[in-house]
Amino acid sequence: MTSQAREIKNPNRAGPGRTLNLYSSRNCRRGNRDFRESTVQNLASQAMSRSNRCLLASLLQRRPWRLLLLGGSLAYGRYSSRTYLTCDSSNSKEAGPSVGQQISRANVRFRTETEETTGVRTVKEIETTGSNAGSDLFGIHLDNEAWALFSQKLHDAHHILKRIKWSELGDQIGDALLPDWAADLPAYLAKLQNELSMSPGGLAEEIWLEAQDPDLNPEITRKAEVRIGNELCSEERRFQKRRRIYIAKALARYLGIREDEMNAEDVPTIAMCGSGGGLRALVAGASSFHSAQEVGLFDCVTYTAGVSGSCWLQALYYSSLGEQKYSTVLNHLKRRIGTHIAYPPTALGLLTTAPTNKFLLSGLVEKLKGNSGTAFGPVDVYGILLASRLLVPRGELAVDNRSLKISNQQMYVASGAQPLPIYTAVRHEIPPEKKNDKKYSTKHALPREATEAKKEAWFQWFEFTPYELWSEEIEAGIPSWSVGRRFSEGVSVPQDNGINSPELRIPILLGIWGSAFCATLSHYYKEIQPVVKRLAGFGGIDDLLEEQDDELVKIHPIEPAAIPNYVQGLEDQVAPTAAKGIFNSDQLQLADAGMSNNLPIYPLLRPGRDVDVLVVFDSSADIKKSNWLSVVDGYAKQRGIKGWPLGAGWPKENIPKHPLTEDLDATKATRPQQAANTVPNAREDLPNTMIDKADSDLGYCNVWIGTTLVRASATEPLQSKRMSPNTNLKAMEPEAGIAVVYFPLLPNPKVAGVDPEKSDFMSTWNFIYSPEDIEKVVRLARTNFQEGEDQVKSIVRAAYERRKAQRLEQERRVGMGKWKLYFEESGDHFRR
Repeated sequence: MTSQAREIKNPNRAGPGRTLNLYSSRNCRRGNRDFRESTVQNLASQAMSRSNRCLLASLLQRRPWRLLLLGGSLAYGRYSSRTYLTCDSSNSKEAGPSVGQQISRANVRFRTETEETTGVRTVKEIETTGSNAGSDLFGIHLDNEAWALFSQKLHDAHHILKRIKWSELGDQIGDALLPDWAADLPAYLAKLQNELSMSPGGLAEEIWLEAQDPDLNPEITRKAEVRIGNELCSEERRFQKRRRIYIAKALARYLGIREDEMNAEDVPTIAMCGSGGGLRALVAGASSFHSAQEVGLFDCVTYTAGVSGSCWLQALYYSSLGEQKYSTVLNHLKRRIGTHIAYPPTALGLLTTAPTNKFLLSGLVEKLKGNSGTAFGPVDVYGILLASRLLVPRGELAVDNRSLKISNQQMYVASGAQPLPIYTAVRHEIPPEKKNDKKYSTKHALPREATEAKKEAWFQWFEFTPYELWSEEIEAGIPSWSVGRRFSEGVSVPQDNGINSPELRIPILLGIWGSAFCATLSHYYKEIQPVVKRLAGFGGIDDLLEEQDDELVKIHPIEPAAIPNYVQGLEDQVAPTAAKGIFNSDQLQLADAGMSNNLPIYPLLRPGRDVDVLVVFDSSADIKKSNWLSVVDGYAKQRGIKGWPLGAGWPKENIPKHPLTEDLDATKATRPQQAANTVPNAREDLPNTMIDKADSDLGYCNVWIGTTLVRASATEPLQSKRMSPNTNLKAMEPEAGIAVVYFPLLPNPKVAGVDPEKSDFMSTWNFIYSPEDIEKVVRLARTNFQEGEDQVKSIVRAAYERRKAQRLEQERRVGMGKWKLYFEESGDHFRR
């Protein structure tokens, strides 16, 4: 029997008697491979040597989650580059039958070809003969690569846990890493493996049969096409009109104006966004949005947007659990996030017990069975674990499948009754180096060439709404209900049985939106660098990693999750700003947008959304140092966005008090992320003059107002000045641009016992919040909002008055034009 398998690219050359790497990345270029492997190997061996076990134990007590994540990322990077599927069973040293041995017993032969241009070995065909031909391997068929690899990893995990000799680790590390419940893991995994075996009557088979039922998944009967263009989709434009009608009444109540005096055309477009920051951003954001909802401001909002933890917040709010009330969301969080998302007894219990097992695992089964080329990785596991805490109600029985699809959120927004949520993710474009071309070698290139080469790696933004998945750089999108299916030349491709894949479910998306652990090695090291510098004997590692930062920024130890690439075959039709590398893969690897900017401002500046007031709740770690608002300057300049207040953000000592007089046109950035990086760096290079020391810190509520005027010369002021609480008249001026209202999550003396920078439980890597912890964060975020509540209202009122004045002026001009036309047509009767 012969079964055709999808092409599996192998970065390692395979020959007779050698192993074939099926786990290597196929979509993400990782820079210098030799450097990566040697660095990871050295770090892993040094960290786990006997002489450093006591040191590692002490480190775990200091910052356990950050260090465990770093170690896990390094281990996974090593695992993904060194774990092989053995073609020759004689080479296997594993106890018990490995996957390779079982395939060998089935007389499996791989026919491989080498691509002339890349030298990459590719599996073209799998031939099976013998007694096991046509049978299942661990309950799965060889005709589905993705499902086979998933089942293989599940089997391997079960096998490894049974063979680990924890007693050899030493008492200190054993106490830190091996809790009492660890002995139950093999039994849990065995049960989970049985549920997902695709055996007749099993859970996986039931899920897959229901995935092909049009009554349960009506989207599978619809054909999807890629929409090319930078305008908003028709559904969002209809939403805008309906939402404006709702807001007119809400704005009248908020500002204390009679409803009959409110004209819908005078309604300003208000957007509200939350930052990334894990559970800290989720809890603080829920409190901030709740505070805005209590005073009536949230009812005046047209758009919400989130990164990472704020995406989780939106998913909860627009679910049956949240009931579109942030007070309900907060009560739900108090009941559910007191247990760690990865606490095995609880997590595995939900995954192996009805009805939560089907609720949580349906997206995974549909993803792997529906698209044979889709990879399975830690991000998928992470998303399922998040869903087990966030999307499962207390009592764990009243689960609602309608909360599992982002397109179902249309039921809350289509009438205009709620703001439109925007979820964000990024794709890391890392062009391959041309080893034979010195122009692309940063080692041998001239300084200018090296600088240009470094700029080539950039992040490409994608936005998810209940209507569409869309990317600004590509200027193309697809309906949200078609996310998860394959596309070719702009048209969706059904499965082999002729049925379309169902929509990718939110548990998988939760992992993508919040996958900060998929950051580059450079990001990881910056997290723990202060600790490492203080440790004796680690100075050499610090120096090594600092020298190799240009390579570390290209390496993702943990692979980002992947979804089918909807722009395959459209290279000549989409925007020229699209990264060329995106057309070389049938998958899009997407990750946490916080790697690029921890504030989701870019999608809110999209033409057609025309935001007047932007309310930002920032719960980022190291708020002052990161200064995400300032990063938007370069983006706004590159995209030609009028009205953005240049200079908004945390002041720095090396930024002039008044104008930025550098010629921004000289930046020559060709992509948004390049521009976002270029302008802040240019500002830091300015001479240290005219510094306003009194303005070195921001308060609980900060306002900047941009201008729509065009700069007449290079010496004309560009930087916007922060408005004082009692001076907001600038927002009423006809040339006023976007008003940015910025609420950083700062410690407040009115709320004792909580400091975002010093309280350990507020770390981004903490996944346990007790009800008392939640209440502390809620009080802090609410108190900070109250500090600026009056100023926000005055800014909204000013924006309303400006739009009203513009409408009246336009009507006056139209009226004068009508009289002028009347006189021209009928003559001036007074002159007869």
